[in-house]
Amino acid sequence: MLASGRGDRFVASGGRGSKLHALLAGKPLLEHTIAAVRASGLPFHVEDAGHAGMGDSIAAAVGATADAGGWLVLPGDLPLIAPASLLAVAAALETASVVLPMYEGRRGHPVGFAVEHLPALLALRGAEGAAAIVRGAQAVRLELQDEGIVTDVDTVQDLARIEAALRG
Repeated sequence: MLASGRGDRFVASGGRGSKLHALLAGKPLLEHTIAAVRASGLPFHVEDAGHAGMGDSIAAAVGATADAGGWLVLPGDLPLIAPASLLAVAAALETASVVLPMYEGRRGHPVGFAVEHLPALLALRGAEGAAAIVRGAQAVRLELQDEGIVTDVDTVQDLARIEAALRG
């Protein structure tokens, strides 16, 4: 789980501090995402060391879990993700090298990577993340009926919209 970003868009929209620590339904946003991962039963690692870019964060997280059989790269700002979606991506990795979860034609998270991508994931640097690995792989698109895989928080307005959805 990636929790290293600076949250510049959140601050620019009027937020104070880290968006992952902003309260959503009375608890920090990141705690909602962690709760979903815990409920899935999958092992996880939270990478929150404050890396320079997405690629650096992914490389550090994969390095910390290099003995895993594959990785689900999940940003920490997806508080509505369903545990079943995490399990579905993990299951799809049994026969695919890269899994792209989709919701109504939109790409979501977590993106799954099989162990064969370990060297490339460890070599990531900069802001781009793992996009080059995804482009170079025969990625499997996995359609999920979970809007939570595409519902992230980038702004104060996103946070308010999700808060309203949780109340409703």
